[in-house]
Amino acid sequence: MAETSSTYEKALQEFRELDRKICRYNEAASLLNWDMRTGAPRKGLDGRSEVIGMLASEAFLLATSPRTGELLEQLEEPGTEGRLSEIDRKLVSETRKTYDRSVKIPPKLYEEYVVLASQSESAWEEARANNDYAAFQGYLDRIIGYTNQFIDLWGPKETRYDTLLDDYEPGMTVAELDGIFNSLRGELVPLASAIAESSNKPDRDFLQGHFDKEKQKEFSRYMLEQLGFDFEAGRIDESMHPFQTTINLQDVRITTRYLPEDVTSALFGTIHEAGHAMYEQNVTPELAGTSLCRGTSMGIHESQSRFWENTIGRSRPFWQRYYGDLQSRFPEQLKVSAEQFYRSQNTVQPSLIRIEADELTYNLHIIIRYEIEKMIFNGGAKAADLPAIWNEKYREYLGLTPPTDADGVLQDVHWSAGLFGYFPSYSLGNMYAAQMADTMERQLPNMWELVARGELASIREWLTQNVHRHGKLLTPKEIILGATGKPLDSSYLVKYLKDKYTDIYKL
Repeated sequence: MAETSSTYEKALQEFRELDRKICRYNEAASLLNWDMRTGAPRKGLDGRSEVIGMLASEAFLLATSPRTGELLEQLEEPGTEGRLSEIDRKLVSETRKTYDRSVKIPPKLYEEYVVLASQSESAWEEARANNDYAAFQGYLDRIIGYTNQFIDLWGPKETRYDTLLDDYEPGMTVAELDGIFNSLRGELVPLASAIAESSNKPDRDFLQGHFDKEKQKEFSRYMLEQLGFDFEAGRIDESMHPFQTTINLQDVRITTRYLPEDVTSALFGTIHEAGHAMYEQNVTPELAGTSLCRGTSMGIHESQSRFWENTIGRSRPFWQRYYGDLQSRFPEQLKVSAEQFYRSQNTVQPSLIRIEADELTYNLHIIIRYEIEKMIFNGGAKAADLPAIWNEKYREYLGLTPPTDADGVLQDVHWSAGLFGYFPSYSLGNMYAAQMADTMERQLPNMWELVARGELASIREWLTQNVHRHGKLLTPKEIILGATGKPLDSSYLVKYLKDKYTDIYKL
């Protein structure tokens, strides 16, 4: 018995060390990838991509090694589950899921894909800057090709696209998403139509002008401090497309993009990425150094960024408190009241760019991408087909035609990185956020008074206790049920949008 116990303990210790080693390889790759996106010399990008590919390949080899399989079998033997801690039990189950999926991918194929994805992101940056889809098309074709190979090796679920969805929102299916999106579209399109007919439209003309970049940077840092972003465990930089990356629990980085002609793009991009970052910064230290030390799904992750960006950041109490601080930095441009500024940031107007879309029509941007991705993997659409498909769907859903591919099919980084199945997370995040906010308002009766005073710690603590600290210990369904007492329900988002825009537009 003692020998059996000793063997078990050794297996558990080796398993933990293996998981930690894989995390370290991923940390190094994340740091190099962040450097590529934020200022690495362009001539060094190909070489950097190869290094990232090597590190990712080494982590992949460890994760899919025969020894990993042996350790999993030992720790899954009948009677051993009760001896594992909650963290170790979850670590074993998550590793098993990843192992069963990844072991089907030949290591050489995976390394080729990682190198390609890194090169593809760089090619996308240049293609978008030059409005040159043709220069990117070949990369995208190859990314799609590799992804299809992976689907074949994993084994398609109900549909090929279901296989990709599950990677970002475990358990989510095309059938379920089709129902959710159809219902959401049915509720929001009439609301958008009523808003279009309203004569009480917010004024945005005053937002035109030049906004000094350095002052924007200063305000972004100030805003991060107010929200509770920990600068001792994070930093902010610039990139073509705002993003957040976690090196480890004590090193969580975000980027934003400053536009001299638009003071709000960087502002809300910064708040959005801060939501992601504060999630990662507040995972319980017990999970540090393990593969559970991250968000549980992209939908839950987006709920945090969308909550801070929209529920809080575009609320009336928020700008009652912070408009004066912004106005003092741009007194010549911002000569309107806090109420006028608040209304201007809640204008419903179909637009071409997803990250600059209003809360209501934003979901249509997501549905467009979702439908195109289904066409790629369930319908066989090719990279060459996508600009025309994209433009047609924008005409159909938003009544707009992108004048260039840079404003159209090239606007998002996701496909260049192979992140197919990711986009639905944004709308799921909106739904999770609205449901959490409804519960928060009841559990923190003075919530909006706190916002109006700039006292945001209680709100951040509620999110930490109900979402952040759990990391990947809980599933998305367990998170939303534990936080709100109910499974995900899109009606909370519909109610939130109807209440807000009925007030703003006097419907």
